[in-house]
Amino acid sequence: MTTPESSRPRTPFDPAGMRPSDFYRVMNSIVVPRPIAWVLTRSAEGVHNLAPHSFYTVACVQPPVVQFTSVGRKDSLNNVEATGDFTVNLVPEDLFEQANATGTDFPPDQSEAEHAGVRLEPSERVAAMRVAQSPVSIECTLHATLRLGDSTVVFGRVQWVSVVSDAVRDGRPRIEELRPLARLGGNEWCTVGEVKVIPRIPYTTWAGDPAIGEQVRGG
Repeated sequence: MTTPESSRPRTPFDPAGMRPSDFYRVMNSIVVPRPIAWVLTRSAEGVHNLAPHSFYTVACVQPPVVQFTSVGRKDSLNNVEATGDFTVNLVPEDLFEQANATGTDFPPDQSEAEHAGVRLEPSERVAAMRVAQSPVSIECTLHATLRLGDSTVVFGRVQWVSVVSDAVRDGRPRIEELRPLARLGGNEWCTVGEVKVIPRIPYTTWAGDPAIGEQVRGG
């Protein structure tokens, strides 16, 4: 297979020939940026666990379901299976150090929120607490879990979403007010940075105006 002159040299990474931990570092560096689910759970004994999970996304719209992945068996997974609910809290820029601290492997009988000085408050629909300083909290009940190799995907049925009022305009939360952090590779985190806005092009519009395609292909 010939390589176009304009192509840049590529470095291969073959998961079959690499240690899982090394390939994990590669994947974390290329699937970026990743939103952070700051997951608040409680143990059967009532201990509050707060942990950042960056393998996180929306799984379904109707019914509303979000998902996060526990790489290995973490306290978040154990607690969700034991109690059946959790909250996902957005990590704002000003809680950067606290969010990082809650990634510390504290013993299950200790609360990361307490160690990191993160204030909690009661949720509206679930027994798990929410982060008082977070601008967004998604309250979930356990929908299902799916085991994949060394990891478990946790699906949460969304029961309630609360957003601080000054971050909502025209019926939806605004990114410039939420100011969420995201994860990159290694120990790297990032902020939203520049926000670009562009509408999708309906096919009827595209087909009816050849100049649109020329403009897109020309960059």
